[in-house]
Amino acid sequence: MKFPYSFPLTRAFSLYMGQASLLAWETFTSILAGRIRWRLILRQIVEIGFGSQAVVIVTGIFTGAVFTAQIFFQFNTLNMSTAVGPVVSVALFRELGPVLTGLMVAGRVGAAMSAEIGTMKVTEQIDALRALAVNPIDYLVVPRAVAMMISMPLLVGECIFFALSASYFVATRILNVNSVFFLHHMESYTHSKDMVMALTKGFVFAIIVAIVGCLQGLTTRNGAVGVGRSTTDAVVISSLTILMVNFFLTMALNIVFPAGQARY
Repeated sequence: MKFPYSFPLTRAFSLYMGQASLLAWETFTSILAGRIRWRLILRQIVEIGFGSQAVVIVTGIFTGAVFTAQIFFQFNTLNMSTAVGPVVSVALFRELGPVLTGLMVAGRVGAAMSAEIGTMKVTEQIDALRALAVNPIDYLVVPRAVAMMISMPLLVGECIFFALSASYFVATRILNVNSVFFLHHMESYTHSKDMVMALTKGFVFAIIVAIVGCLQGLTTRNGAVGVGRSTTDAVVISSLTILMVNFFLTMALNIVFPAGQARY
């Protein structure tokens, strides 16, 4: 049986992975070589980190609130309402916090990166940088990648903090869960390795969003239509990549950081 479209799809996927790998290699080579523009990095940290706080905080608050409510409704039928805290905490640290933060930042920052660099590409500003002996990777990609790698783990921690705060409020003030047992069980089943796992995922997702967003911008063509297409593709590709990579990260990190027993 012949599949006439399998080869073009495979070739397109291989080409894209090759371009992404080459861009990542050039980016990390520039970082290790010390070709870092701190003024641009600080500007990007403000744009990425500070500018994404509202989205991340709202996402964390309502994710923690609704997840707590759903867990309570199920556990209360088994007389396990005090187990809501550790379940919510471990789930937020190991999965929900990093993934939701990555998706939100990909939608906001990844699209902005692609649109900005794509506009520079179609208006030949990147060619002007090369004419001035300025490496576009050093000037455009490295500051965004470094700023993303600094900002994303912090945003993940912020998202989890507000999610746990909302979880505590909903559980103790609305659902009448005993606050002492809630906090005690949450502290007993949440370990430092859960926090390390969350920050590790956030760092990896930061690399994905930065590389995909910049790559889509650098490969933009066909004017304004191409900029719009690159922006859409940046969000879709980075979001799907985060979801797929998260599975493999979960399987690998659970070997290094297995879920622990309670501390009493």
